Amino acid sequence: MRVAQATARRRNMTFNQEVYVDYIIRFIAGGAVVSVFAVLGDLLRPKSFAGLFGAAPSVALATLTLAFWKEGPEYVAAEGRSMVLGALALALYSMVVCQLMVRARMSALTATICAMAVWLAGALSLKQLLVG
Repeated sequence: MRVAQATARRRNMTFNQEVYVDYIIRFIAGGAVVSVFAVLGDLLRPKSFAGLFGAAPSVALATLTLAFWKEGPEYVAAEGRSMVLGALALALYSMVVCQLMVRARMSALTATICAMAVWLAGALSLKQLLVG
C-alpha cells in the first residue's frame, strides 16, 4: 500500500520537482549517515577505521534510501543482497592479495592484478550460489 502511494505521488510530480526531491533525500540521508559513521570512526581505534566507516557504509545506505523512495522495497532488497555479496568477494580478494604479497613476495601491482580473477570468480560464484 505504501509503495503504491509513493509511486502515485511520484507520477504526479514534474521532472524538476522529482530532481529537487532526489537531491533533498540524498542530502538528508547522506549527511545523516556520513555523520553517524564519522562519529563511529572517531570512537574506534586505530584511527584508520575512520575513513573506512566514513565512506562505503554511508554511501551504500544513502543509495539504498534513494532507491527505496524511487523503486520500492523489492528493488532495495536485491541491491542490498548484491552489496553484501560484493563485500564478501572483496574480502576474499583482499585476503588473496595479502597472501600473494607476503608468501609469494609479489609486488602490490602484480598481486592485485593476479587476484582480480579470484575476485571475479568469487563474486560470480556467490551470486550463482546465493541468488541463483
